[in-house]
Amino acid sequence: MRKARKVAGQRGKKRVDVTANLEILHPHAAGIDVGNAQHYAAVPVGRDPQPVQTFGSFTADLHRLGQWLRACQIETVVMQATGVYWIALYEVLEGYGFNVYVVNAKHTKTLPGRKTDVLECQWLQKLHTFGLLNNSFLPPEEIRVLRTYLRQRENLVAGAGTCIQQMQKVLTQMNVQLANVLSDLSGSRAWRF
Repeated sequence: MRKARKVAGQRGKKRVDVTANLEILHPHAAGIDVGNAQHYAAVPVGRDPQPVQTFGSFTADLHRLGQWLRACQIETVVMQATGVYWIALYEVLEGYGFNVYVVNAKHTKTLPGRKTDVLECQWLQKLHTFGLLNNSFLPPEEIRVLRTYLRQRENLVAGAGTCIQQMQKVLTQMNVQLANVLSDLSGSRAWRF
């Protein structure tokens, strides 16, 4: 079994910028760290006196974010798919005409050292500037709407099934044996009783 060796002089070394020799593919890129209550957005240095700003998660805040990105001459935006918090932001930014990239958080978390939201949005912006992030597939808006309806219907049908089972359990506990007479407690014959 090999023992790990400590490399001499490693503590005093400065970190090497691995992106220094990469070609810039998205010069007008912004990075957004999406959160529940607030979003941190970073634009390239020189586009605004404060290249990193914080915005709330309400609709008015999302529009302010879109207007700020437009004022900073941003063309493409990258953010992580964090729960469902990214969906409203995505739709607002898409409405402003930005090319919005939604990336898998697992692909951006592999490098150590980024502990704050400010550093996270700057890191996303930097990776996207050099084209190092893959955009996730998002179906067209019509398909997303239909998928939302179908998922909601599925949830309602499952919830209705659970309610029927609970009704049958309570009736059995009260020794009302409808299950022995009716095959479907929710059918039209059940409501005649």
